[in-house]
Amino acid sequence: MKYNFDEIIPRRGTDSLKWDGCDDPEMLPMWIADMDFKAAPCIIEALKKRVEHGVFGYTKVPDSYYESVSNWFSRRHGWKISKEQIIYTIGVVPAVCAIVKSVSKPGDKILLQTPAYNCFFPAIRNNDCEILCSPLKAVGNTFEMDYEDIDRKLADPMVKAMVLCNPHNPVGRVWSREELIKVGELCLKHNVLLVSDEIHCEVVMPGYKYTPFASISEEFAQHSVSCVSPSKGFNMGGIQIANIVSANKDILAKINDAVHRNEVCSVADFGVVALQAAYNEGEDYLDQLIDYLHENYEFCKKYCEKNLPQFPLTKLEGTYLVWMNCKALGMTSEQFSDRLCKEAKLWLNAGTMYGEAGEGFMRWNIACPRSVLADGLERFRKFVFNVLR
Repeated sequence: MKYNFDEIIPRRGTDSLKWDGCDDPEMLPMWIADMDFKAAPCIIEALKKRVEHGVFGYTKVPDSYYESVSNWFSRRHGWKISKEQIIYTIGVVPAVCAIVKSVSKPGDKILLQTPAYNCFFPAIRNNDCEILCSPLKAVGNTFEMDYEDIDRKLADPMVKAMVLCNPHNPVGRVWSREELIKVGELCLKHNVLLVSDEIHCEVVMPGYKYTPFASISEEFAQHSVSCVSPSKGFNMGGIQIANIVSANKDILAKINDAVHRNEVCSVADFGVVALQAAYNEGEDYLDQLIDYLHENYEFCKKYCEKNLPQFPLTKLEGTYLVWMNCKALGMTSEQFSDRLCKEAKLWLNAGTMYGEAGEGFMRWNIACPRSVLADGLERFRKFVFNVLR
């Protein structure tokens, strides 16, 4: 492998939210969706070149930026995007917040499939909208959409948008084209805007395929908004760059207004430079990263099957976030998380961060060197052994 993903890169003491979010030097953080790998060399070199210039004024986003976005999604995902369909912003969460503001008024409802990414909840509530939940259905070792429930809830005239997450955080589904068509047709039926968070689109396990929702048909493209960013696939979360994409000019104009009113319209030159380097030169790095993440998942799965059979994993199709069923211990996710931190020095995300449907689950971040993953799993095993004996 060309890139050394086994390298341990010390992050404690760098003001890392992941590693310095706790003062305990023995704590192993495997919570926030932040990889412990170096960024692609092309990104590092592009940023070095920018730093060496020495002047860091306000940024005019160049045409080459839009070309990079368009070329990447066309080449890698078969989705054609024009410059006129793109609004740049500082992140996907501010993007979702601005989209909700643009299509709703206080008292309206937004539909979420739960368990759902925790930051969606305040993005909706902060716009004085009500959250309507449609729980995903657990089927074997995976999850499926409940189309009857979605249909029933979209029929409420107060529902103005539905937020889709593809690949899904935290349950790791990569929704198939057929599944996306079904949910898209329901949104069309009830004239509800579909907002697709596709931030994890680059991290898809072998055997699965990410389908951009807006690429399926022109009708879907006109009735949806997509949020994309290189931040997860290229470990650029701290650089803060994302794009809002829609083929509908009227909707895009309203979102653009909300982006400016929310003051999330100014991006830094480092984000502009890093995105172009990632999309123009980072494909080889990404491919090898995905191979390594898949090997981490297989390692994790085999370890749990052998040593932790009472704690089944949801099948991971996309993202680097593993969803583990921890109901065997008979304690709440919050209790489990607290005790893991105190007794095992292992920091995972409690499932209830993602809504009531997450109760009984824990979320693991496996985007780390394999030796670190093995350490985390062993800490978990010892903790469980002491509790169950």
